[in-house]
Amino acid sequence: MKTWQKLLIPTGITLLIGGSYLAFIFHQRSQPAAGPKQPEQQLTADQIAVDRQEFPQHFADVKDLEGKSVWMRNGYSMPYYPYANGRVEWTKPAGLIPPTQKLDIKKAIKSAVPASVDDSISHGTQQALVVFTLPGKPNQYATPVGAIEGQQEQYFDDLLFFYDDPRTVYAHWPKDVWAAIDAHQVKPGFSELQTRMAIGSKAQYDGQTEGSRSADYDVNGKHIRVNFSHDKATRIEGQ
Repeated sequence: MKTWQKLLIPTGITLLIGGSYLAFIFHQRSQPAAGPKQPEQQLTADQIAVDRQEFPQHFADVKDLEGKSVWMRNGYSMPYYPYANGRVEWTKPAGLIPPTQKLDIKKAIKSAVPASVDDSISHGTQQALVVFTLPGKPNQYATPVGAIEGQQEQYFDDLLFFYDDPRTVYAHWPKDVWAAIDAHQVKPGFSELQTRMAIGSKAQYDGQTEGSRSADYDVNGKHIRVNFSHDKATRIEGQ
């Protein structure tokens, strides 16, 4: 027997075994599943809404936001500071950015942060910040989006911002829901998502199951407690 014929024997055996296995798998998958058929899970309009993520990894990814607009996702959790003459005025915080607030990004910067400043993000050796204006207003402000420590970089843009107007992302919500969200008010029947959009994400929860628990929201220093059942607000206190 020639050498090339000897080499083909194990190859043929391998292909035969592999082919038999694939035929077996195909046969098994073609058979009807045993046991009772499980009901198909129906996704809600909120779950299939296209909410873009950017997954930033480097400062260059933050700079990609320059000249674009974002909308605050994590409302009443992030402070912002006046920015003038190329400097962040850390000692003069302007407040906390409310939910769904539109920010027109002018540029991304790096800055060392005074040790006395608590702005919800690790200081690192430098912080990454976006400089922005509010619609119709000329003053510039800065808010942190990440931290840099040597070669380590960590950015939170996806947790902080919507990259598309949430009114288009959740265009299926009725006008009265958006009117309440714009007024930063929770209405009976609001889902947890709609509640966060209205009064922010800074909350303590009594329970782990979203939509079936109570939450105490810290709304820029004011506490609002909301009970949820079947992902609908059933009781609202302190508003």
